[in-house]
Amino acid sequence: MSLFRKIFGSPNNDSNEDKNMETSPFLPEKQVPADELFTHNFRKNGGKFLYCDNLTEVHDQFLNILEENDWFECEALCFEPKLSSLLEENKLSYDNPKNPLFFLAGCENLIADEGSILFSSNQIKQRKPNELPDNMVIFATTSQILNSKSDGLREIKRKYDREYPTNITTIKYFEKAKEEDFLHYGSVAKNLYLLLLEDL
Repeated sequence: MSLFRKIFGSPNNDSNEDKNMETSPFLPEKQVPADELFTHNFRKNGGKFLYCDNLTEVHDQFLNILEENDWFECEALCFEPKLSSLLEENKLSYDNPKNPLFFLAGCENLIADEGSILFSSNQIKQRKPNELPDNMVIFATTSQILNSKSDGLREIKRKYDREYPTNITTIKYFEKAKEEDFLHYGSVAKNLYLLLLEDL
């Protein structure tokens, strides 16, 4: 903008120069909040997202998932005692399951830039993603949303101080790819529901 326009104003405030400045490739990109970015990328990857305001809604949404998939009177896989009440109140067996229909777990973090879920041995023990059931129900909170995988690894280091978990991995694809390409090579698609509890 010229010096005279700055001093005296311009009859046409939306000058071409101003418009060019707004769309300049040299300006930094507008930052999208991590929760919005995660939601967008998670859905793009095929995940099913269920937002909950409180624990009552978490229990209600879990019941809705069971009804939708007819998972009553089946076996489930769950390694976390804090989540076992969800299974017990719905009379689902989870002690040494032989053929579990779904996996119920928490996670370490939700990774916004990929729309992926970061796990460790605290949730999946020493199992690889392909050794887990195809159906997964994951419980997480909004405070677990981080921008990148490196942020997630830093958070694990901070959270556990000395007793670092092992088997740290992410699951990113939640539906079978229509066309396999090198980006999907070796990845396992899971039918995944995310129960996200607001805690901020």
